[in-house]
Parts: sequence; C-alpha cells; structure tokens
Amino acid sequence: MRICHVSDCYAPRTGGIESQVRDLAREQARAGHDVHVLTATLGPHGERGGIVEDDGGVQVHRLGARLPFELPVNPAAVPRMRSVLRGLAPDVVHVHAGVVSPFAYDGARLAVGEGLPVAITWHCMLDGVVPALRVLAGRRWRGVALSAVSEAAADRVRTAFGGAPVGIVPNGMDLDAWRPDGAPGPRGGDGALRCVATMRLAPRKRGLALLGVVEDALAQLEPGALTLEVLGDGPQRGAMVRRIARRGLQDAVTLRGRVPRDAVRATYAGADVFVAPAVLEAFGVAALEARAAGLVVVARAGTGIAEFVTDGVDGLLVDDDAGMARTLVRLASDRDLLHRLASHARLHRPVQGWRTTLAAAQAEYARAAALAG
Repeated sequence: MRICHVSDCYAPRTGGIESQVRDLAREQARAGHDVHVLTATLGPHGERGGIVEDDGGVQVHRLGARLPFELPVNPAAVPRMRSVLRGLAPDVVHVHAGVVSPFAYDGARLAVGEGLPVAITWHCMLDGVVPALRVLAGRRWRGVALSAVSEAAADRVRTAFGGAPVGIVPNGMDLDAWRPDGAPGPRGGDGALRCVATMRLAPRKRGLALLGVVEDALAQLEPGALTLEVLGDGPQRGAMVRRIARRGLQDAVTLRGRVPRDAVRATYAGADVFVAPAVLEAFGVAALEARAAGLVVVARAGTGIAEFVTDGVDGLLVDDDAGMARTLVRLASDRDLLHRLASHARLHRPVQGWRTTLAAAQAEYARAAALAG
C-alpha cells in the first residue's frame, strides 16, 4: 500500500519522533510498501522547497523553509502539501503529532479535506494542552483513527476528544540489536551500583532533578557506592555541569555528551540500572533499549515506561524523586533484589519489537480506511 507519513520533525534532526518516524517508514518500505514522508525539517544540506530524496527506500519530501535555528515549521507549505497529497493519492496518511505540531496538524486538516483515510498518532503527553487541542480539532477531525504511543498518552487523547476510541501504536525497535550477552544477572558485582541515564538534556527530561536524586541517594550510602553516567546533550548541559561542580558530585556523575548507538550499547553492557526521571514520558525509547539490554529500569510511575517495565518484576516504578532516591539506595544495598530484577529483565525480552509496531500501525490504517468510508 502507499503510506504517507506527515511529521514536523525528521532526520537529520535527532529526537524521539524523528527517530521513530524514520525507522517506522524504513521498516514499512522493507516490508514492500510504497512509503513517503512529508516533513518541515530541512535536509542534511538544507534541502527544502519540495525536494524529494531517497532515505533508505523512503521518499522524503522536504517542505520546510529556511528559518532561524532551523525550526521545523512552514505555514506557507500548505499549498505544496495539498499538491503532493493529491499527486500521491495515498491509501493512508499517518500523521505524527507532538505537543506543538503545526505542520502535522496542517497535514491532518488537508488530508481529511481530501477525503483520505487519516491516522494520527500522538508521541507525547498532552498535559496542559488538552483544552487547546479540543478547540483546535473540534469537529474537523471526525472520521480519523486516533492513537498514541502508550496507554498513558492515550488517556490524554481520549480526554481531548471526548472519550473517542484511541488505539495504541507503540514505538518500535530492533530487539536483537540490544540483546544482552553473557549470563543473567547484574554486572556490578559487589562494587558500586553503576547507573546510566540516556536523555536529551532539556527541562522536560528533568536532568537537574536527576542530579538531585543522585545527591540524595549518595547522602544515604557509603562513599563510592553509586555512580551515574549521563548520555546525551542539550540546552541544560551547562546548568548540569555547574550543579555537579557546586554540589561536589564529580566523583560520582559523568556527563558523556551525545554518543553513537554502539557506545550506548557498550555502556549498557557495563551498567546495572537505567534511571528515567521524566514525568511527562509518553513512551521512553531510551528506557526500552535499556530494558531490552537487560538493565533494571527505575522510572516514574504513570508514564509510558509502564508499557514495558513491570514494577517489582524487571524494574521499579516510583511516585516521586524522593522515592527514586530511596530505590537507588535499596538497589545499591540489596544485591539479591538487584540480581532478581536483572535476571528477569535479561531472560524475558520486551514485546515492543518492529513486528508488534508494524501490526499496530496496520490495524490503525484499516480503522482509518473504515472511518473514511
């Protein structure tokens, strides 16, 4: 079938939506579908204005404009987007939305107006924007298959759309690429509890709060009992560096910056615990990768991470930052608990591989076609 994805963000930008849309599109192309992506993100060399490039078998239509900071928005793209949709006549238009997604919302409006089957997936928690979305969408998105990447995110979408049915299209990944080597069990032995966090260093991911959690845990442990490596970069890096220096955390916390996936896998191979402090985590691809690599995941309850982490079985879910600090202290002190959780995590893989994601997307496409009538 001919599938047309619409997303504000796409490679070469890096992030959750960008990576998932690209990977999903490539997987669908490998499965034999004719896959196109309409995006407001400029190409790797600034391509824009409707230039089409092949990206691993996916035809990417660059509809962005040259703006300060290369923002992936272009209100003037509507006529060209309409022309592309009419020319392609796709079997389904799959719109990928975040909290603020003007390009994606324009694509949804145009596709509905053209009478095309439309599926919209939200990759975010809609906390704080539900009333605005209700006004924005109104009756214009009737007949659209609504979905989200997790049950936690879907709850917000249902509220925004007055209890309308909302499906789940989970983020996918190559589970085999993250399969752990060696015997089940933690790698830390009797030494320090080796923790890792992979995140964009931005306020929404709560990197500064993570440092507070670690500082709280260290105050309850013997010196050298816990270490943390943070993988990733972002606008809060400077503030985190200053916080580490000010609070004397240099011996315990290392900011590695952005690293390639092979380096992430190598880091996970020598770690015990993955820490995810974000409260508004719609899914948590980094946490899923860590879970697939056999790490014990410690995360906030009520987020999308609960889709693949079962509290007390292969990880621990907590209610607040103080509880997260206590949990790290518990894992550093109770090696039997750490071994039990790690063993289960390494022996029982999560189900969110590409087979699951592709099937869920296909089900939404069928639902979109039925709703379009």
